Amino acid sequence: MSRRFVITGLGATTPLGGDVPTLWKNALAGTPGAKTLEFDWVEQYSLPVTFAAEVAVEPSEVLTKPETKRMDRSTQLGMVAARQAWADAGLADSEVDPERLGVSFATGIGGVWTLLDSWDTLREKGPRRVLPMTVPMLMPNGAAGAISLDLGAQAGARTAVSACASGVEALIMAYDMLSRGEADVVLAGGTEAAIHPLPLAAFGNMQALSRRNDDPAAASRPYDVDRDGFVMGEGAGALVIETEEHAKARGATIYAELAGGAVTSDAHHITAPDPEGQGATRALRKALDVAGAAPTDVTHVNAHATSTPKGDIPEYVAMRSAFGDHLENICVSATKSQTGHLLGAAGAVESVLTVLALHDRQAPVTINLDHQDPEIPLDVVTGSPRELGAGQQVAVCNSFGFGGHNAVAAFRTV
Repeated sequence: MSRRFVITGLGATTPLGGDVPTLWKNALAGTPGAKTLEFDWVEQYSLPVTFAAEVAVEPSEVLTKPETKRMDRSTQLGMVAARQAWADAGLADSEVDPERLGVSFATGIGGVWTLLDSWDTLREKGPRRVLPMTVPMLMPNGAAGAISLDLGAQAGARTAVSACASGVEALIMAYDMLSRGEADVVLAGGTEAAIHPLPLAAFGNMQALSRRNDDPAAASRPYDVDRDGFVMGEGAGALVIETEEHAKARGATIYAELAGGAVTSDAHHITAPDPEGQGATRALRKALDVAGAAPTDVTHVNAHATSTPKGDIPEYVAMRSAFGDHLENICVSATKSQTGHLLGAAGAVESVLTVLALHDRQAPVTINLDHQDPEIPLDVVTGSPRELGAGQQVAVCNSFGFGGHNAVAAFRTV
């Protein structure tokens, strides 16, 4: 593959900020996004976990009232991020052939608020009170469909639904669309809005969530010996990806190259990762192979690093297998320590951070790492951002999800 695919626009709405500049500023500063939840239902249902990482800016502050009424919260967040990325790419006033414009937008759960609120309406008020837009609002492809309508994209509107690997898998689907010549421009990303009592109760009973109710800001502790689970987050990330020819022809600013990516599956367990990290290792190796890169080209990894006792070690094992001794020369950021775990949006937001790390030559920090697990001897960026230096570099973003899904994207400086 001789063609190159470049990133020309970035968008995000997250617990660290409602736009990319604010997100990036806070990611470099090590700002915690988790807070105690101020909802009546937390006490009503006696939830075992009483905190999460909510978005810093409500989508209702950005979208119109009719838009919020016709979109689930997950689609609202996705639309906010997508419009930011589109404007950042300088495409707002430019003409793009609709049949050469695609969308690849992911989610892990989809419209959980719409689904459960509508069920309550049905039970309490009867079928005539259920909104006609309920199905389009709750379906997982709702965000992809709404964004494609907003942009007039006709090359395809695709949705990856692979749990916490969804966001990165959406980028890989975009890469594939461009590789096959189906589009010149693809807006890709992921969204999630699942801070709802049911997911919180379910994840809590699974013992996947941190129970640090007395100190939410310090709850997400990737690689720390005292880690006890992830922190639920919400948000969306979006990237505009173009063929290099298309981007240069219109004089676009280029952040980085989406050099390659790969998807594998563990076939090991529905929730637990393969302890030997074999599927993740294959995903890392394949992503580098597609990118035409060697392990020694990689300088930075934005890790999946959820802060679960069982999840962090297999990722290290996979990176050790894929990078060998060169792993000692790679700096690792675990940004979920700040944002919380955005589930299907995690990989998209973390890809935005990985692209900015290459573009600005700075790796964001990992917070709450007070006592690093001796079984995970990574060079983790803590305290202050890490300078990445000059020259061509490759960075990768890891995302792994329930169901044994593994997705890795590789980015290169330009």
